Amino acid sequence: MKKLMIKTVILAVFVAMNLGAKAQLTGRQIVEKAYNLPTGKEQTSTLTMTLINSRGNTRVRKIKQFKKDFGDVEKKIMFFISPADVKNTSFMNWSYDSDKPDDQWIYLPALKKVKRISSDSKSDYFMGSDFTYDDLGDRKLDADVHKLLREETVNGIKCYVVQSIPKDEDYMYSKTITWIRKDNFVGVKKEFYDEDGELLKILTIKKVEKISGYWVITKSEMKNVQKNHKTIIELSNVRFNTGIPASTFTERMMMRGL
Repeated sequence: MKKLMIKTVILAVFVAMNLGAKAQLTGRQIVEKAYNLPTGKEQTSTLTMTLINSRGNTRVRKIKQFKKDFGDVEKKIMFFISPADVKNTSFMNWSYDSDKPDDQWIYLPALKKVKRISSDSKSDYFMGSDFTYDDLGDRKLDADVHKLLREETVNGIKCYVVQSIPKDEDYMYSKTITWIRKDNFVGVKKEFYDEDGELLKILTIKKVEKISGYWVITKSEMKNVQKNHKTIIELSNVRFNTGIPASTFTERMMMRGL
């Protein structure tokens, strides 16, 4: 009878451990949950972009942003409002549900021409910031191999730590490591490593708010640790589903401006 009880206990422990192992999410599943967080069909917001160089000098830019989900493609357009040297500059990004890469355009008033961003230019930095054109687009879920490295607590928040290695060996980053909250799957921090495997940039999420039922990152900081330069982006006047016309997301609108 005693041996039977011991065997029963061992079996129960084994089953519990096995069930626990099965319940553990994979790296891909974690990133997929973060990737699929609802963001609303439409969103308008005002962005304040602050550039800070190694000497502590700052430049502040104001931007109006519009986003709309058309089902098979999500379109985003940004209009620079100030200061004068970047006013009327605009940027547009189309992200597709398919494996098709993003389409991107930029309009520079001095040239009076809309320029399409080529695939070779996706690694260029956007308007002097620490975000590349690729960072502003939509990184497809299966463009990388995702691996759960560990679980970690950051500022009292329990997170998954996931490493993502690109399948394309020519991609600008050799890997990224992302801290994702366990409770709502919102990102907390992301490290970007250059082609030599050295830490290049750190994206830190400074503030997240729930607005109209959606989690919105309202303050973030991208720091280039190699250049000691950083970009802070703050969102304000965030509104959802206001009825943005499809004609907003066109080259004609980029040239016309707000």
